[in-house]
Amino acid sequence: MNEKFTDHADTSYRLAEQKAAQYFASLYAQVMDKIYVPTLTEDFQLWKRNHIHPHSWLAFFSKGKRKPDSRDYYRYIGWLNYTGKMDDYLDRSVSYMYMRDLGKALDSPDTQTRIQRLVVDIKNHLIHTTRANGGDQPEYISLAGLYRWAQKKGVENATIWVINKLKNVSSHIPKEMNAEQAQRKLIKIIIGVVLHAMEEMDDEILPAERALRLDQAIRLGYSYGLTYPFIDDLLDSGVLDDQEKEQYSRMIRTALLTGSVPDLGEWAGNNMDLIHYVHSELREAFEYIKRHQRPETQKTFFEQSYVFFHSQDMDRVKDLSNANYTNEDLYLPIILKSSSSRLIVRSVISAPEDEGFDNRTFYYGIYNQLADDFADMFDDMRDGAVTPYTYYLKYRDQRSDLINPFELYWAVISHLIHNVYNSNAKTREVLLDRAINGLKRCKERIGIEKYNEIMEVFASGNPEFNRLIQHMVRKADDVDFFDKLLRDQMVTVLKNDRKEKEDFFDTVKTVRHQINNLLHIPKHKEISPMKEPLIDAANYSLEGDGKRLRPIMSWIMGVNEYGLQASAIEPLLISLEYMHTASLIFDDLPSQDNASTRRGRPTLHQVQNSATAELTGLFLIQKAIQEQSSLDKFDPKTVLALIQYSSQRAADMCIGQTMDLHSKGKALTLEQLNMICFYKTGIAFEASLVMPAILAQVRETEIATLKKFAYHAGIAFQIKDDLLDLEGDLVLLGKPTNKDVENNTSTFVTILGQEGASKEMWEHYCLAMEALKEMPRNIAFLKHLLNYIVNRDS
Repeated sequence: MNEKFTDHADTSYRLAEQKAAQYFASLYAQVMDKIYVPTLTEDFQLWKRNHIHPHSWLAFFSKGKRKPDSRDYYRYIGWLNYTGKMDDYLDRSVSYMYMRDLGKALDSPDTQTRIQRLVVDIKNHLIHTTRANGGDQPEYISLAGLYRWAQKKGVENATIWVINKLKNVSSHIPKEMNAEQAQRKLIKIIIGVVLHAMEEMDDEILPAERALRLDQAIRLGYSYGLTYPFIDDLLDSGVLDDQEKEQYSRMIRTALLTGSVPDLGEWAGNNMDLIHYVHSELREAFEYIKRHQRPETQKTFFEQSYVFFHSQDMDRVKDLSNANYTNEDLYLPIILKSSSSRLIVRSVISAPEDEGFDNRTFYYGIYNQLADDFADMFDDMRDGAVTPYTYYLKYRDQRSDLINPFELYWAVISHLIHNVYNSNAKTREVLLDRAINGLKRCKERIGIEKYNEIMEVFASGNPEFNRLIQHMVRKADDVDFFDKLLRDQMVTVLKNDRKEKEDFFDTVKTVRHQINNLLHIPKHKEISPMKEPLIDAANYSLEGDGKRLRPIMSWIMGVNEYGLQASAIEPLLISLEYMHTASLIFDDLPSQDNASTRRGRPTLHQVQNSATAELTGLFLIQKAIQEQSSLDKFDPKTVLALIQYSSQRAADMCIGQTMDLHSKGKALTLEQLNMICFYKTGIAFEASLVMPAILAQVRETEIATLKKFAYHAGIAFQIKDDLLDLEGDLVLLGKPTNKDVENNTSTFVTILGQEGASKEMWEHYCLAMEALKEMPRNIAFLKHLLNYIVNRDS
């Protein structure tokens, strides 16, 4: 490694360490002399006037007005609005974000104007989405909500890109790591970088330039945020062994010192596939950041990144069994890593230097780190991690020189209010709100008994001050924050989403197996030998590796949603797959799409001949009608209505295929392509959902909603097929790619281009998701079906 790079990096780190040492020395003096105690006591006396209110008997008996649990997102937002607390709630939340994430001082009139503008925007959005969504997940977490935001900002391409990136990251997070927290951190960083970019733009910037900067901010945010799951979390976890961690850390250090990611080379450990993916992704992210750096900010980026990584590395190698760490050993790295992690953001987006921002951010960082370490101390103790809290808990009786991190935490708050933010009243309000909220959340999370035990340890040196604090923790109102609500909700949604996704694929796998067992057409003993070739041909087509998506949809809607007996609807499931397989046989014929493989095997006309394939298709259609007519567990009139509907939809599919054939070689409009797509694909989706609904005799309004969902889901499915034909994997698809080009077929890709087709797919995804809001029942399956449609590889 070049000694020049190393010397420069070491010099940068020593300078940062000296600044951190001076800051720590001033905090240490405040703790030793208890200077912060009378100062904060006075602050709290002023603060509590707005937060401790006498409870009236009327309020006690007005249960409808009582504060709901914040985990009930929509009721909580509704309660804030109903009680008139929404404005103050958002004001302190946005103010805190401006201090923490954007490094702003709250005494600036311009900052206050921006805060109030954002408060109004968020309030209007929350009220609108609360009314519109009912009990569904918050719009800001949903992919549909994200894409609708992207459309307003003109950043659809970047948003589609980052959705795909996040999907891949999620699938590569090892089970030993907390997948939801890793995703949350990454999303938080992306949002933070976007906010920084937005803050740097004034109202005079033209929309096109604004969209370009936001596009870059999304990609830069992902590129920087990727370091959290795949550097910090990965090195902190037990996924890599010691040798792997050393090799991996050395590679990262080399990249930061030289400005170039080294080749991975030989990997000695067991995690080769993971490391190859992580190395490739981080290299791409690193190069993207470098390309978008201005020369004057690149030096700052590498310096701050090195300080961040080196301080993290120093913290990471600490051993809780070592009883000899000094206070400086414990605190200087966390001052550096917590401040540099935020200072990097401005260099990532190439923002101009701002001395006020740099100083505020440097002094602010340790506050957040001490708050986070306090919240995580029990997990850290379990994992044997060294933090100021875990070290103090273990060695406080042996080491009288150890500084109490809880006291240092209050000293930092006092220092921020009075020395960094010049005793600003708004800053005092927000920081004390945050501190008391953190203790309230901790008490609720671990329980009163354990909380009191911890306070006995950490607060015993200042009994009078602690009594004041605990009084605030018990009695203070209006100290909760929107970002905490978002954090809790996001983790809950990610966990629920993962569980629902697992259930979705488990159900699909189970039902698919059941359906496969139903499809084989038997050859009875008395059957004429002349009939056998046709049955064999039908079974050949049915036995391919089909997804069975349509009968699976019908089974889940019929059994899980409408409560129909699984055995009673078996004929319906069989008929759907017979009809679908027949349509594929016809599609593949030389006179139509002329496909050579289907479901991973040669097409039927290749194995037999075109005439046999045509007759097999007709045979399966008749078998499908026969199956539907055997639905003898249902009212005959209902079955007749189902057969009439099915026949009409089968005829419509023929019309769709005819339109498709007549369109070959012609330039279609998007409207024409949508029509063909609906008739070819959307109708089959519709039938799979509507036919069990007919058997269950649900209301026409619900059937109309299912049709609307199926229309957009079907088009989204077809667009994904068109994209896979362009970029898919032959092995995964089970059929050749680039057939649309060979056949001179108009597709969404040929009409709109790859980017345009992706946008159109996500538009129909949103419309399908929005249709589900009208459903009067659980739609988890349909939601995950739609996610599968747009994210599948085959």
